[in-house]
Amino acid sequence: MYRREHRILMNRNPSVSPSSVGHSTAFVLVVAGFITSLLVANIIAVKLIAVGSWIMPAGVIVFPLSYILGDVLTEVYGYGRARQVIWLGFVCNLLAVLAITLAQILPSAGFWDGQAAFERILGYTPRLLLASFLAYLAGEFVNAYVLARMKILTKGRWLWTRTISSTLAGQLLDSAVFITVAFGGVLPQEALLVAILVQWLAKSAYETAATPLTYWVVNTLKRHEGEDVYDLKTDFNPLKIRG
Repeated sequence: MYRREHRILMNRNPSVSPSSVGHSTAFVLVVAGFITSLLVANIIAVKLIAVGSWIMPAGVIVFPLSYILGDVLTEVYGYGRARQVIWLGFVCNLLAVLAITLAQILPSAGFWDGQAAFERILGYTPRLLLASFLAYLAGEFVNAYVLARMKILTKGRWLWTRTISSTLAGQLLDSAVFITVAFGGVLPQEALLVAILVQWLAKSAYETAATPLTYWVVNTLKRHEGEDVYDLKTDFNPLKIRG
């Protein structure tokens, strides 16, 4: 199967890369889901929830969906398109933060008494913003890279091995970067390690449980789109937006 799909891809017009052709409705829907899950997770993360003895930000409810959909993007459309979507998500998140910040500093109506609540729920400290942005970029790019590389190594077989492995790597880096940058020097080292471990396990378990759904979405898209990209000659530089 790997050789057959490889030939199909190589026989395409070499001047037309997957990232330069028109975007299908299915692709747009996956991108919309990816960015929505990212933005919603960042907004609701201010609330801490208790799952048994585990204390986690409420963002874990939806944030792992961005990794699941990121896997779908890389598996079906290739690392190049996934890279573009990751940067698009970053820009959308930045615009949302700027809009919320502007709304926060603008003078409120005299009769409105919700300013303190607004600032408490939607206010961001520079340190938390930096932690969030760095963790997102590091985790998502590692997730996409590991999956794309493993797809070549496994010759397209055993999808579950690369979705789970890429998630373990990406989510570990995401959790480690965020917790360390956001709370390093504030929480004791032991508490930092526990927080990283809890978030990593919770997010990874989420995607592992969603593996059957990931299989269905990936297989459906491959049939519908006629796409199954192998990143054999891809430049994996995360800063290269085009191609």
